[in-house]
Amino acid sequence: MRVTRGPATWAKRAFVAVVLVGAAVIPGRASSGQPQHCAGIRCTVAGSILWTAGLPGLWLAQPGVSGTVPSKVGAYAAIGGGLAVVGAGTGVSAFDENTGKRLWRVALAGLPAGSAVVGVRAFRQVIAVGVAPQLLTTSPGQSSRSGRAGSGRAGSGRSGSGRAGSGRSGSGRSGRVASDTGRYEVMLSAATGRQIRIYPAATYGGAVAANNDSTVIVGTQAITAYDTATGRVRWSRAIGATGQAWRVNGDAIYITDSGRAPGTSGSTTVRRIDLRTGTEQTMRTASGTTPGCPVVAGTAPGSLSAAAGNVVLFSGANGVRAYDGTSGNLRWCRSSADVELADSEQGGVAYLASGNRLIGVNISNDSVVSSAPISVAASLYSVTSGVALGLDENGLGQAWGYNLMTRRIVWTSASLPWPHYFVDLSGLGGSTSPGSTIALLAACADVGAALSTNSAPVCRRPVLEAVRI
Repeated sequence: MRVTRGPATWAKRAFVAVVLVGAAVIPGRASSGQPQHCAGIRCTVAGSILWTAGLPGLWLAQPGVSGTVPSKVGAYAAIGGGLAVVGAGTGVSAFDENTGKRLWRVALAGLPAGSAVVGVRAFRQVIAVGVAPQLLTTSPGQSSRSGRAGSGRAGSGRSGSGRAGSGRSGSGRSGRVASDTGRYEVMLSAATGRQIRIYPAATYGGAVAANNDSTVIVGTQAITAYDTATGRVRWSRAIGATGQAWRVNGDAIYITDSGRAPGTSGSTTVRRIDLRTGTEQTMRTASGTTPGCPVVAGTAPGSLSAAAGNVVLFSGANGVRAYDGTSGNLRWCRSSADVELADSEQGGVAYLASGNRLIGVNISNDSVVSSAPISVAASLYSVTSGVALGLDENGLGQAWGYNLMTRRIVWTSASLPWPHYFVDLSGLGGSTSPGSTIALLAACADVGAALSTNSAPVCRRPVLEAVRI
């Protein structure tokens, strides 16, 4: 599982950070050299453009971290199960992950007028599309959660405040739905795009596991598993009336249980729920002591930021604390630190902002495995096996890989003008996916004139680019 920044961190940086390039900012950039770029599905070299596919609708080439985005609402994407899927407005398109061939395009049905896609998650047999009602009518001209904001997931898996997800039998519907909830999860067949069922969900919830057999939805008051074919409830676990922070790790979901808003005064317990069976285990945080880590009685300070292996991380004003995922014992802590990125491919490494450094620590024992200048953090989006994905902005944009151990750029892509990194606050969708060697990026191959003096230029040829990472 890959876990990255939380909304608090992104809010501070996403729209003020400049992409920092050059040897003075990113060590090794100037001497990294430009490899001979490869194009086509047979390319195995990182930075290769595997395929390019056209995107429907009106898109703009916006400056900064936004890049190429739809003119009215946000665009969301996911990759997995052999598909690359993109949704914007009420349209969803699926492409073959290996060739870029478009397999299907559908318009979502049975939703309130003005609804728009706010998230896409690709599972092996089904596609989950999160939809917010009234978004097109209440937020015209906005590119929702565009650019880098939200590629971090720490503490972001929070249930919303709507009335969806009560776990009642029959709440998964195949027909039209009402318009009084924060989010709907529309389930589509991965093979054909056929709309299967609509479930009510929490604003920052939705499908966390799904296949032809069952679908698990995080709602505002419960986590519920539905029979995919019939919509009947298989099991349901209450999560309280107030939205709680959650993290998916393999076949389990960790969710805080504080009885109050996450991050305000900490969490007394964390529950681990098996996504296949609904079996629940409760761990009490802050039990036990660790030298140098004062324990705050009864609570885990901060918000649930990451879960990897058998460890959960909380981060907040008191720094970062790691707890055993079974006993709740405090394993280690670091004051004046914040979770920026995490990488499960190395057995679990968390990258923490600490002073003027971005340090990589083993999530199990806090041993330091890497250290890089903090200046690079604002440009990085995800990390796999110690190599982080970074982007240059605007018309001269390109993607690049930064080795956090050697502090050098190890690959660069061909030109990707006005690049856009797709995000999903859950970490279950977006431009990159755990286990995948492909990153999905939007780019603008042909920029036109602006619609007005206050508008960004129209992108006359918006494209979806599959980049080998």
